[in-house]
Amino acid sequence: MAKHWADFQYEIYLHGMTGAVPRLPTDLTRLEELAERRLGPGPVGYVAGSAGTGSTADANRAALHRRRIVPRVLREVHERDLSVEVLGRALPAPLALAPVGVLSLMHPEAEPGAARAAAAQGVPYILSSASSTPMEEVAEAMGDGERWFQLYWAKDREVTRSFLNRAKAAGYTALFVTLDTPLLAWRPRDLDQAYLPFLHGVGTANYFTDPAFRAGLAKPVHEDPNAAVMHFLGMFADPAKTWPDLAFLRENWDGPIVLKGILHPEDALRAAEAGMDGVVVSNHGGRQVAGSVAAADALPRVVEAAADRLTVLFDSGIRTGDDIFKALALGAKSVLVGRPYAYGLGLDGQAGVEHVIRCLLAELDLTLALSGHSRPATLTADDLIKESA
Repeated sequence: MAKHWADFQYEIYLHGMTGAVPRLPTDLTRLEELAERRLGPGPVGYVAGSAGTGSTADANRAALHRRRIVPRVLREVHERDLSVEVLGRALPAPLALAPVGVLSLMHPEAEPGAARAAAAQGVPYILSSASSTPMEEVAEAMGDGERWFQLYWAKDREVTRSFLNRAKAAGYTALFVTLDTPLLAWRPRDLDQAYLPFLHGVGTANYFTDPAFRAGLAKPVHEDPNAAVMHFLGMFADPAKTWPDLAFLRENWDGPIVLKGILHPEDALRAAEAGMDGVVVSNHGGRQVAGSVAAADALPRVVEAAADRLTVLFDSGIRTGDDIFKALALGAKSVLVGRPYAYGLGLDGQAGVEHVIRCLLAELDLTLALSGHSRPATLTADDLIKESA
């Protein structure tokens, strides 16, 4: 039987009978402000910051805000089912936790805390290559939970091959390849703090525990950590990669491969031609290209180009249940949420991440019902109108 995500609101109200209120706001747009007050400027800036003036992150929110839902009435919505099938996996809702690196900056529970929260709520967790916890430990923490692996495509082929082999062995079932970060963008919040966690050996756990990576070091990591950091920085990303290089990934990964960072319909077509399984329409939450097209504005054209050849997912700007509704109506099969759960983790560990998941899906469930829908599959672009900018 489908889970009634909307029941979370009644759980909150019932707890209120004893005087208890939620530990975190249920308006998830307030989490960033709370995190700014409670956590250090370096860590919060690294998560909250964007490229340039932040115009792309602002555009992401504005593009979702401009699209308004047109509710329908007198439709049978008593029984609702948010479940979807994504990349061949049956999921209870169209939501996954996006790959966010260096989560130890936010809370000591770090990636295992977020992964346990995802597993507890039944949604997929996508582990970043730039995790502060080795991928095997994260897999162990979430048991049988659905887990996917995000790859920052290293210059060193053997390190990349080793990462893929380790991820397969640890039960990660899909590969998400981030393509929009061949270089780090100009990020003033990090620059003004002179703060890059990788220089301190944070976010490098998968590399420092990797046999192929360590084979390139003159001394063990603990004997010369600075040399290990420099070795990492020298291979972290590769601006020389082009479309033909995707063949290497297909040769070394036998599950679904999803390209993250697609904004142009021609790139979606090339992904399909290269035998990829899906794309994530994303501008990295505004962290990479200042002045970029908003992800929600790019989504319809990518969906049209992908047709039935690719699974189209969406991220960049999701903060509420109605944001998810809009992304699904524009053609996404599921969405990824990033910053909100990172703030939830920073403020309340695993419980904070679960709070974020439950709030998002309760609001989505209610938004669907109140707009005349009982499942995500019935949503179309006709359920939205677009206000002029």
